Amino acid sequence: TSRPRLDMRTPLFLLNLTGLLCLTMTRPVHAEADATFNKANADYAAGHFPDAIVGYESLVKNRQWNPVLFYDLGNAYYRIGDFGRAILNYERALALDPAQPEARANLQLARDQARAIELVPGWTEIHLDFLTRDQCAWLAAVAFWGAAAILVGLYFAQRRAVVWIFALVLLGTISAGATFVVYQLETGSAGRDLAIVTKKNIQARLATAESAGTVLLLPPGSEVKILSTRGDWCYAALPNDLRGWIPAQSIERVRL
Repeated sequence: TSRPRLDMRTPLFLLNLTGLLCLTMTRPVHAEADATFNKANADYAAGHFPDAIVGYESLVKNRQWNPVLFYDLGNAYYRIGDFGRAILNYERALALDPAQPEARANLQLARDQARAIELVPGWTEIHLDFLTRDQCAWLAAVAFWGAAAILVGLYFAQRRAVVWIFALVLLGTISAGATFVVYQLETGSAGRDLAIVTKKNIQARLATAESAGTVLLLPPGSEVKILSTRGDWCYAALPNDLRGWIPAQSIERVRL
């Protein structure tokens, strides 16, 4: 028998063609990103820190986000004395991968240099900062479907119902706990509204005006939590359990 020809109108052919086009388009993009990253690393090694920053920032702008990139960018900003943006990028690196001792050590060093003020961390940030949000979400999903499978098995089980019930309760507890951790990480002091002061001598004020009274002086690298935005101002939770208005251009969110 002869091998059947692949009709160019068939879904299989179209699927293969689409995959081939995607591969063809993504390879040059990755190659260009690698070249830019290597050039930035070479500039950093040569002591050309502003040039390295330009290269790293171009990758950030093109959404080539990974912990190593943000760590290197933080180091470059630290080298030129921009502690606010150094702290911002160390925080971004740790948000993607909490298990980075170098980033954590450099973050603390930059905070000490800038005398940055931190928000009070919640229980989850203190005890579960080794887990990322994605890992907690996967844990919750696996536990949920495991509990669902056990529930189905319990429905058809003839024996050892006590073991099935115990496993169901255990997985249900894990699922609920992981979901709670994700919620706390999203809404707590390290959630998506966490921002870093990147400018110098920023004053949080009582109202959206430069003439308004000062609530707190925020050194570069200080943490705030954005609560709302009004025009060019952000209302934020500040260290020391304070609240105030900050110029929006003076802060950047940790999570992009």
